[in-house]
Amino acid sequence: MNMSELTAGLKGFDVNDLDFKSAGSWPLLIKIIVWVIVLAVVIFLGYYFHLNDLLDERERIAQKEVQLKQEYESKAFKAANLDVYRKQMAEMDKSFGALVRQLPKDTEVPGLLEDITHTGLGSGLEIDSIKLLPEQNAEFYVELPIEIQVRGGYHDLGSFVSGVASLPRIVTLHDFNIKPTDSGGMLAMTITAKTYRYNDEEVQ
Repeated sequence: MNMSELTAGLKGFDVNDLDFKSAGSWPLLIKIIVWVIVLAVVIFLGYYFHLNDLLDERERIAQKEVQLKQEYESKAFKAANLDVYRKQMAEMDKSFGALVRQLPKDTEVPGLLEDITHTGLGSGLEIDSIKLLPEQNAEFYVELPIEIQVRGGYHDLGSFVSGVASLPRIVTLHDFNIKPTDSGGMLAMTITAKTYRYNDEEVQ
């Protein structure tokens, strides 16, 4: 088959006369051109969608690579600073031990009550009552609330609060309630002091 045979049917043929219903009667050259165009479109679409899938996969792999690099850098940093972390843990254990030694034992609670009493009297206050409230159990310690009722001047109350907070044992102050009394210039204060001891049962 040569070009003359391919173009033989094109004489007097008008593109406007193309009718897909009668595609079988088209000239051979037109059929070949249409087949080539259809084939090119099919190949292009297949390649386009396949390429899109490949690009999406490449993007996922790139993101995974970034994530793995970040994880590697983080682990490498931790590994490089392992000795520093160990020293920090040792210091934290030491600090924790120092705090634990400040927690009173059962036998030290009376001494703590005496310290609170002496602090109140030393601040010029009149002590109405100091009583232990029911213990509150926590995860590894026991909370010991102490209700304190005192009377005195404004500055005396401030001195007492500062003195209790400065005791060598861990003592926190809560639930302040201050109101005037019938005595001129005197204030009555109710406050809850909380100290702590090891919860031996939880530790065991």
